[in-house]
Amino acid sequence: MRSFDNVAIVGVGLIGGSIGLALRQRKLAGKVIGIGRRQSSLRIARQMGAVDTTTINLARGVAEAELIFVCTPVGQIPDHIRQVAEHCPVGALITDVGSTKQVIVESVDGKLPRQCRFLGGHPIAGGERTGPAHARADLFDGRVTVLTPTKNTLAEDFDTLSQLWSQLGAVVVRMSPEEHDKVLAMTSHLPHLVAAALAGILPEELFRFVGTGFLDTTRIAAGSPELWRDIFVQNRQNVQHWLGVLQQKLNQFGQALARGDAQSLESLLEEGKRHRDALAG
Repeated sequence: MRSFDNVAIVGVGLIGGSIGLALRQRKLAGKVIGIGRRQSSLRIARQMGAVDTTTINLARGVAEAELIFVCTPVGQIPDHIRQVAEHCPVGALITDVGSTKQVIVESVDGKLPRQCRFLGGHPIAGGERTGPAHARADLFDGRVTVLTPTKNTLAEDFDTLSQLWSQLGAVVVRMSPEEHDKVLAMTSHLPHLVAAALAGILPEELFRFVGTGFLDTTRIAAGSPELWRDIFVQNRQNVQHWLGVLQQKLNQFGQALARGDAQSLESLLEEGKRHRDALAG
């Protein structure tokens, strides 16, 4: 297993904190530095054992890092990558964990100063609970992490990050940034939109009648509005496409209800059950 002398994590929340915990517990980094905006959050990251040291000064935090993870909201990631490249060692490798890839990659790929390199990444893991207090060293075990190399990506950089994510427990999949965003629009972004919409139409007078079905279906709506706002803006065309597909399916349900067509309703429900059962398999 390759070990890094110095790894910096910009944004030590759930994902960043879990990366730090996994790096330290599996002895994949000699030193892990956490960089954030709030001392209170960084203090929790230290107490959790996710990082060795912390700072709110990005330039100081990345000054000796050979590998830097940028784990901030997607709307901030390009600027943070550029800031990192100005202050990290010459030729350092920078990656991210953003849920969108095309906008981020197009913003920085092949455009960084001082021979710094960037390779986009996205661990498909996490949850609606944010912050380092919820970080887990096993968060990535068996979960897919997507890497999105381009024509500017060095083969050695892809191999380095692929091996590292595998050591963190993930199953690594290679995709183009465009393909990633099309896929995640369906499997991640649309579900959040639907959960938020469903939670949003619930009248307050019905709150006390809600059961586990509604709570389970809308669980992810508790995620950060700021974070998800930026995801939707960056990937809006792909999300709109899948929203149109969903609307067609809802129309099929609506037409079957209007006709009182039990057979069509059962067929639609069977299709949904069959796909959901396959996921649980």
